[in-house]
Amino acid sequence: MGFFPSLSADHLQRYFRIIQEGIAVRRHVDLLRWLQGEVQHYLPHEIMLVAWGDFSSNSIRHDIISSLPGVRTARSEPASLSPLLQAFHNRWVELGRMPCTSSICRPGIGEFDIFSAGRTPPCSFGRALHGMRSSLLHGISDKRGHHDCLYVIFSSEDKLDDSTLSAMEILLPYLDTALRRIVPLAQRSYMPSLLADQPRSEGRGLSEREIEIMDWVKKGKTNAEIGSILCISSYTVKNHLHQIFRKLDVYNRMQAVSKVERSPSHG
Repeated sequence: MGFFPSLSADHLQRYFRIIQEGIAVRRHVDLLRWLQGEVQHYLPHEIMLVAWGDFSSNSIRHDIISSLPGVRTARSEPASLSPLLQAFHNRWVELGRMPCTSSICRPGIGEFDIFSAGRTPPCSFGRALHGMRSSLLHGISDKRGHHDCLYVIFSSEDKLDDSTLSAMEILLPYLDTALRRIVPLAQRSYMPSLLADQPRSEGRGLSEREIEIMDWVKKGKTNAEIGSILCISSYTVKNHLHQIFRKLDVYNRMQAVSKVERSPSHG
């Protein structure tokens, strides 16, 4: 508890608000809003990966909380995530079950390579990891249930400093409590986007990759930026956009975004 006396009155008030809001979490949407709010001041991240269960027998469930397009629990496949989850759990145990930060390393470059063969899942979440630069790992051991619950945040910031470790230790019990109040989402390899259910004039017929690209276009990303995020060339992105324009019967990005946002599912 030595951390609190060193905090200013403003920081104490912010922590108090964060904790109050965390206690009020009851739904997945509440959890996402909470994590995208003032929590970001202490734990800056784009993705939070949570896994719980018996890691020794690989009986693990997971949840992915993110505002990034397509990075969802329902679009991930448990079997493909298992190698990455096991690698993070092993690292946490090796470090004495203490919180730790790491650079997200490419092969042969750094301390903890999450891109080793078989670790990165072939889904939107796995592709989004290529845009991340650092991670923070911590967990809770359930001595009664004999299970562990692992929390990993991924950030596009180059480095998470020591203050994030202190913040994680303070906020982890509230993160864990909030998660336990929420009914776990169904886990399957793919959940169709609402776009796929619209009439053809509103976007029916777009592939999952085309839907993913349109999500990034709506966020104002260029072809080069989308290509970097999805690990494809900007030329491939351009070809996908041509197909999207044809299917939506539009001529440019602005018209495509406007047509998608006018669809009933987007209110």
